[in-house]
Amino acid sequence: MEDQLSAGEIRTLIDALRLRSAKQPDDVAYAHLPDGEGIGATMTYAELDEAARAAAASFTALGPGNVLLLYPSGLDFVRALFGCLYIGLTPAPVQVPRSRQSVGRLRRIARDAAATTVLTTAAVRDDLEERFGDLLSGLTLIATDAPGGVPVGAPTPSELPHAGDTALLQYTSGSTGDPKGVMVTHANFVSNLVETDEVWPVETDGAVVSWLPLFHDMGLVFGVLFPLWAGVPAYLMPPEAFIRRPGRWLEAISRFRGTHAAAPSFAYDLCVRAAAEGRISRVCDLSRWRVAANGAEPVRFRTIERFAETFAPYGFRREAMCPGYGLAENTLRATGVPPDRAPEVLRLSEQALGEGRADIVGAAAEGAKPLVSSGVPARSTRIRIADPRTLAECPPGRIGEIWIDGPCVASGYLGRPGLSEQTFRARIHGEPHGQTHLRTGDLGFLHEGELYVTGRVKDVIIRNGRNYYPQDIELSAESAVPGLRPNCAAAFSVDDGTQEQLVVVVEADGRVLRAYGERSLRERVHDVVHENHRLMADDIVVVRRGAIPKTTSGKVQRRACRNRYEAGELALPAPALGAPGPGSDRD
Repeated sequence: MEDQLSAGEIRTLIDALRLRSAKQPDDVAYAHLPDGEGIGATMTYAELDEAARAAAASFTALGPGNVLLLYPSGLDFVRALFGCLYIGLTPAPVQVPRSRQSVGRLRRIARDAAATTVLTTAAVRDDLEERFGDLLSGLTLIATDAPGGVPVGAPTPSELPHAGDTALLQYTSGSTGDPKGVMVTHANFVSNLVETDEVWPVETDGAVVSWLPLFHDMGLVFGVLFPLWAGVPAYLMPPEAFIRRPGRWLEAISRFRGTHAAAPSFAYDLCVRAAAEGRISRVCDLSRWRVAANGAEPVRFRTIERFAETFAPYGFRREAMCPGYGLAENTLRATGVPPDRAPEVLRLSEQALGEGRADIVGAAAEGAKPLVSSGVPARSTRIRIADPRTLAECPPGRIGEIWIDGPCVASGYLGRPGLSEQTFRARIHGEPHGQTHLRTGDLGFLHEGELYVTGRVKDVIIRNGRNYYPQDIELSAESAVPGLRPNCAAAFSVDDGTQEQLVVVVEADGRVLRAYGERSLRERVHDVVHENHRLMADDIVVVRRGAIPKTTSGKVQRRACRNRYEAGELALPAPALGAPGPGSDRD
């Protein structure tokens, strides 16, 4: 699309759709894999354009404003999304609730967005009304797939969106009690897609395979918008299909000749485990996989090594592993490792890290910690490192807060002008008239132009004047005994009124508990944390799988976990040490 872009013709997501519909009308744009394996339905670019225009016509009666998109992963979501974009409705994708607690989050998002209309499917609407009808007052659920609900062949709306219009509200997956809607414009999306295509280019024979939830920024951009931008098919499977059997994702990449696929680090760990257990087809061919984007959570060196080694016999190249860094406030991707080289890895002094420095040491040095590069920004994005307290730019080798400026930085949080000013329009101290920046809240440093992420500003644990990063402690806890799953631990500090206490929470399933018992498991976690970090954990809590709160992308919510801990809500149910309950060991 470079020629079109240079001519200034592609300014909005609707421009991109209309171009694809004109240039590639009969090419498959999206294919849905309802069970993660076979194709259930497909949609061409022309069919999507027609369906989106028809949906837009049917949405006219809703009037201007914000609406919630409440869809399972599939083509209904894509049709409704572009229908909203065509007519200037601002959609806010949200997760389909599975519990009364998640309905509460849905209502908080609706309240924050001032949205009373929820677009969904008939199946989701009927299920929610049956199970949670008493919690849905004030919300109107409209099934866009109901017979006669959307007219066919409607004309193109006369007023198309502009580049500066808010295209979408992306609700952050932070604290469930305080959802914030990031206002992402069409121009933000176009800039991010241009930059993503620059860092991770797609050839004409490309294909995207994604299981990521479409309501999340990574799933939305990588699974829906990026394939449309590149003009290649996207094969979409429900997240549940991957979680139940991770091999389905890799087998789909093989079956549909996927070249681009993205996931958080824990997903690659699950694939390694599945291969070790013989749950991935031996005829799986990953040789066409060019970009295995790895983001949304800290990228672990061990994960990259194990995945590359495990799947080399399947044709996977280590150079295809492409760590990246991004966040909803920057539309998505900010940096990425190009697909023509293996990720850079630095060995850093753990002692220096605790003092806020990035001192490079040899691999054999005592206390050497490997840290994986998150790559480089594209041409239009600039990364700077600032002291989060003084707001001054950090000298080389010093760890500070990651600040971003560029065309992908969103316009702010909906209805929060004060917070938007602090977060999206920060200035480096001493540069009063300089460029404004997005404060990410993440810590890191730059080395030879590449970004290395070390942690979160507010999650750092301080003991005896030293900084400890919770993800390092969590990684150690996960290695305490065989059978603990990736992303199963949370480390944080609490104040008992006299001093900070280190707490480590670990999820364990029935098999691990039967093999070791709760007391032995706690002792082993205590020992490995002390051995690896010279830290004494003040409390270790063992809980059932699913008890640790996580974001919609699977990241551990440490502050939410700490809140539950302080409220006495984290405990292992008594039956856990006896016979397991039904389905306790299901994959």
